[in-house]
Amino acid sequence: MKQTMLLKLVPSPEQHAALLDTMHAFNDACNAIAEVAYTEQLANKFKVQKLVYADIRKRFKLSSQMAIRAISKTCEVYKRDKSIRPTFRREGAITYDERLMSFKGLSEVSLLTLSGRVLVPFRIGGYQQSRLDSIKGQADLLYRNGQFYLAVTLDVPVPDPIDPEGGTLGVDLGIVNLATDSEGETFSGQAIEKNRVAMSALRQRLQKRGTKSAKRHLRQLSGREARFKRNTNHVISKHIVSKAKQQRQAIAIEDLRHIRQRTDSTVRRSQRNRHSSWSFFQLRFFLSYKAALSGVPLHTIDPRNTSRTCSVCGYCAKENRKSQASFCCVKCGHSMNADWNAAVNISRAAPSCSLLSRSVAHLDNQMSA
Repeated sequence: MKQTMLLKLVPSPEQHAALLDTMHAFNDACNAIAEVAYTEQLANKFKVQKLVYADIRKRFKLSSQMAIRAISKTCEVYKRDKSIRPTFRREGAITYDERLMSFKGLSEVSLLTLSGRVLVPFRIGGYQQSRLDSIKGQADLLYRNGQFYLAVTLDVPVPDPIDPEGGTLGVDLGIVNLATDSEGETFSGQAIEKNRVAMSALRQRLQKRGTKSAKRHLRQLSGREARFKRNTNHVISKHIVSKAKQQRQAIAIEDLRHIRQRTDSTVRRSQRNRHSSWSFFQLRFFLSYKAALSGVPLHTIDPRNTSRTCSVCGYCAKENRKSQASFCCVKCGHSMNADWNAAVNISRAAPSCSLLSRSVAHLDNQMSA
C-alpha cells in the first residue's frame, strides 16, 4: 500500500530563502509551460518537452531534471480538463525524485535548489522514525504558513486478511452519533458539533470586527476545526479496527457516496451548515486504510432502508422510525436505539463492494496514529 507521510523541515534562513526561490521559479515555469500546452492543445509531455525545455531552463534557471518535473506536473494537470489553461500558485508543491533529493541518515535530507544542493534537517517523532525505511520514490516539497514540509511516499506491506470467525461488525455512520457499531457502542458527535458552533461564532465576530488583530486571529484559526475533526476520526477509526481485529471480525459500512446530493433537499435551513461539514467520507477512508493495514476485511453495503428495517422481524416501514434516535417496529413492537438497529442490519447485509485492497492510500497528506 502506498501512503504519504509529512516530514517537517527545519532550514536555516539562507536555506529557507533558497527553497522559496526555487519553488517560485518552478511554479512560474509551470505557468509558462501551461501557456504553451494550452495554445498548442498538447498534453503529451514528450511533445511539450520538445517545445519548451530549452526555453524554461534558460528563463527560470532550472536544472535539467527539475525542468522535466515541471513539464510532467503541468501536463498531468492539463490532461484533467483541456478546455481551460491551468494556473499554478507560486508557492505550489515541487516534485522531488531520486535525482533531486537524497536522505542523509535519519535527520537530514539533501535537496536541489537554484543555488545548488542544501542539506536540510527535519524533525520527526517515533512514529515517523519507525517508517523511514519504507520511503520509496518521489516526494513533494510543500510550503504551508511559512513552514516547509516534505511529503514522502511510503511503501507499506499489507498483511493477508484475517478469517472473520467472529462474524461481521456493522458500523452505522451519522451526524449526531458519528459511528455506532452492531454491538451497541456509540461514538458521539457532540464534541465536534460543540467545536463547530464555537469556531463559527468566533469567526463571525472576528469578521465583523475587521481590525488588523482580528484578521491576524482569523489566520491563526485557519484549519483548527478541520484538525479537530481529523483527530476525532482517527481515534474512532483506530478503535473500531482494533476491536474488530481483536474479535476476529470483518467490518461492514454503508456506501454513502453522493449522500449530500441525495439529502440536500431534505435538510432544514438551520441544519445546512452542520450537514455540509459532516466528515463521513474521511472517517470511511480512515476505516478502510487502517483495516487494510491490520488485515481486517472491510466491505460496503447498500444503505437503503437500513434505518427503517426491524433487526428482529425484518419488517420495513417508514413509520418504524419514531425520531432520529428512536426505533420502534410497528409490527412486532421491538424497540431500541435507531443507530444501533441500523448497525445490526448493516452487519447482516450482503456486501456490495470490498474496500480491502492494495490500492494507493493518500492520507490527506498527513500520517497520524
